[in-house]
Amino acid sequence: MASKQSDLVQRNRAQSKRAQEVIARCQQLALFSEDELTTRRTFLSPPMQQCHRQLTRWMEPLGVQVRLDAVGNVRGFYPGTYSPRLIVGSHLDTIPDAGAYDGVLGVLLALTLLEALEGRKLPFGIEIVGFSEEEGVRFQTPFIGSRALVGRLDNELLNREDKNGITLCQAIQQFGLDPNQIPCAALSNDTLGYIEFHIEQGPILEELGYALGIVEAIVGQSRLEFTFTGRANHGGTTPMHLRHDAMAAAAQWITEVERAAIAVPGAVGTVGTLEAKPGVSNVIAGEVHLTLDVRHRSDEIRSQIVAQLIRKAEEISEHRRLRVRHSVLLSQQAVPMNGFLIDEIQLAIEKTGCVPHRMLSGAGHDAMILAEKVPAAMVFLRTPGGVSHHPAESVTEGDVEKAIECGLHLLDQLAASPVFLKRMVRA
Repeated sequence: MASKQSDLVQRNRAQSKRAQEVIARCQQLALFSEDELTTRRTFLSPPMQQCHRQLTRWMEPLGVQVRLDAVGNVRGFYPGTYSPRLIVGSHLDTIPDAGAYDGVLGVLLALTLLEALEGRKLPFGIEIVGFSEEEGVRFQTPFIGSRALVGRLDNELLNREDKNGITLCQAIQQFGLDPNQIPCAALSNDTLGYIEFHIEQGPILEELGYALGIVEAIVGQSRLEFTFTGRANHGGTTPMHLRHDAMAAAAQWITEVERAAIAVPGAVGTVGTLEAKPGVSNVIAGEVHLTLDVRHRSDEIRSQIVAQLIRKAEEISEHRRLRVRHSVLLSQQAVPMNGFLIDEIQLAIEKTGCVPHRMLSGAGHDAMILAEKVPAAMVFLRTPGGVSHHPAESVTEGDVEKAIECGLHLLDQLAASPVFLKRMVRA
């Protein structure tokens, strides 16, 4: 009895130490930034190379075979006793002025699970993937990293330019990668599934007092660009009734976005960026460029909201004698997570002593892209204060401990599951 208690104490200490290390590593990677005082790490920026090097230093001693694919995803493979693999990962890029845990936490938890195996082999291999891009910051289009794995990087996207006029294809080349090798980044045929640990990015788990949540589905989202074009003129000499003010049109339309989203339960609408040209205080804006993000669990309702806002933009422009054009950057359907993996995660959470809570994700994740090809599931960690996409973003050591414990239970369950092993044989 005393021996069992001693083993339990040692196991808890080891788990606590691992959780502390995960948090410290997240904070270390947050220092790899394009900005001196805050964290910003966009697609294939120089700090991403630092991230790659550090992750490689952590993975290789574990017997992990590390490579970089053609879009800059870090791929680390830990072999099992048989060839099929389970992918565990998340993204490495950030928004400007970011926190230390969004995305990166999921990659480092995957790494910690391998460390906790202490060389033990499972019937399947584990592939850690640190996606190079999920946020959509540099090219205003998200999920570049995971799209490569499912074969959805087309020429239109490869020719898309960032604000400096560099195309996605050129960015890949400048990073020392070969765009012609993108097809080689596709998922291996023996991939069994994808698991992603991620902070919730919201207040629900904290409000309920739960450490971990199970994502049942990820809501659909639409991202569009709008450009209102009027006529630039002197702000002091042009009478109000003779103006063709693109900024006034954009401002009126933004209030319509808010009104449309409020009117539909569960809908959210966001105008996240706005750029006026020529952008001078005493000049009427001749052109305004902005983005729209609309999300809802129902694809039909989301599409209706987007169509309504396009009509509103056209009506406002016609009334103000302006022109408007729009383009669709992303139209992502709502994606349910895999039922078998959801049930296995629930069991794993119960084994940690936590209450499992099934929930929706209002934010997009790489899991929704991978789900097109393989079974996918997500585990949420409580976000203190519901704060995300901000330097104050945080996690608690206790919740990270529970996530590690959950992950280990999940791996053992899958390794012993007749259902999962049958899938493995088919793969």
